[in-house]
Amino acid sequence: MIWALGFILVLIALMIPLLAIVLDSPVARNFFRGTDPQALEEIMRRLQGLEDEVAELGSSLEEVRQETQFVQRLLKNPDKPDSPEQLSPPES
Repeated sequence: MIWALGFILVLIALMIPLLAIVLDSPVARNFFRGTDPQALEEIMRRLQGLEDEVAELGSSLEEVRQETQFVQRLLKNPDKPDSPEQLSPPES
């Protein structure tokens, strides 16, 4: 029974510094202070910008993937009709 009480006391003694660190963190301070509407709007604007950039990068990646596949096809089969040597020049 005494070992259980000692274990609880040690556990509480170890939790006090951890709790102090967590409560002193910027996240906890902002949580207890509340959110600033202006800061929330700034975060939403930045998040929207990031989402737009990710969408643009996705489309660019798809273009690069298609170009790579085209070049690989050309390198594997240079005698196919879609090779640059066999394409007719554009008519003017």
